[in-house]
Amino acid sequence: MNQKPSYYQIVQKDIRSVEQLIVESIQLERPDVDLLLKKLFTSGGKRIRPNIALLLGKIFDADMKRIITLSAAIEMLHTATLVHDDLIDNAIFRRGNTTLNAIWTPAATVLAGDYLFARAAEHAANTNSLKVMKLFSQTLAIIVRGEITQFIEKNNALNLEAYYKRIFAKTASLFQTTTSAVGIISDLPIDQQNSLENLGHQVGMAFQIIDDILDYVGNQDTLGKPIGSDLRNNIITLPAIIHFQHNKTDFNRFKKFSKAEDKSSLDDIVKNIVSGSAIENSLSKAKGFIQQSCSILDTFPQNEYTDGLKSLVQGSLTRIL
Repeated sequence: MNQKPSYYQIVQKDIRSVEQLIVESIQLERPDVDLLLKKLFTSGGKRIRPNIALLLGKIFDADMKRIITLSAAIEMLHTATLVHDDLIDNAIFRRGNTTLNAIWTPAATVLAGDYLFARAAEHAANTNSLKVMKLFSQTLAIIVRGEITQFIEKNNALNLEAYYKRIFAKTASLFQTTTSAVGIISDLPIDQQNSLENLGHQVGMAFQIIDDILDYVGNQDTLGKPIGSDLRNNIITLPAIIHFQHNKTDFNRFKKFSKAEDKSSLDDIVKNIVSGSAIENSLSKAKGFIQQSCSILDTFPQNEYTDGLKSLVQGSLTRIL
């Protein structure tokens, strides 16, 4: 059995409260449906965002009942986006488990994601903060807008600025909302709220870059999709951007092969990305965001929860190293 990381241990009781709140709120009184929805939240997810919220709540001595409610809202919103992502990507597995997309029709899968969005919004409202509710709704709009932009642009963006905007919308925005909402609930001074907002941005950017690296170097069975899946779907992420910036021949080959139905022609390009310097350069950028995150954490009250949060942030690299 895998040992839980240290940061999980110090908020384990609260994490269980979050999970209980989530499971209780997704009952449709249809045993077969309820079982599948429950599996979404009991299939080994790391609960990264709830852990961040809970640890920050402890650091700043927040009302933990409201932080637990916030954590449930954030995790349900995150899971709802994954349900829709799996449908868009036609992913069969996630975290080693069969996706809803592989079991249900597209229409049923969309409705399941919509239901989770609705219940997530209800939990956000139950934090009894209009500012949190507004932030929550704005973030959902940012995430959806980011997915639409990615779907439309696909291989049209080959610069870092466009990539960073895209991954902020896709991932970092929800991390930023997580940390910002804790500051709102805790009624912290504006400078600390700004630091929390920046923390979420830095952590979220690092996590998405690491996910994009794993698309090339991760375990295919764990990923539930082929290595280089983003490129095969005409989505250029950081490793490919860096590689193509220095290898125009491969970029021109990609533009040609990306229009073909048989994506096996991209195998050589994926191999070149993996074997070149693009992965290491991408990892270096992720480390930069992590270092910024730790610098912000150094300005917070120092206790076991701050140490735990720093461990969580730094530990994100172990998925690759």
